[in-house]
Amino acid sequence: MPKIIIDKSLCKSCGICVEFCPVKILYIGDDVNEYGYRYVKVSDANKCTLCYLCERYCPEFAIKVEKE
Repeated sequence: MPKIIIDKSLCKSCGICVEFCPVKILYIGDDVNEYGYRYVKVSDANKCTLCYLCERYCPEFAIKVEKE
């Protein structure tokens, strides 16, 4: 099962990862980090195809994808 780690303190809710995710499991949640940004959440990590596009395109390096 893939593990998607999101560093809430680095996410600035730009939405790039949400747009590039081919299986659409990422979304910008309603919770905010300490800087006032809503951060990205994962709806179902089991559907992740390990394409790493979210990790590659995140300008803040806030997402890390790992194989478990």
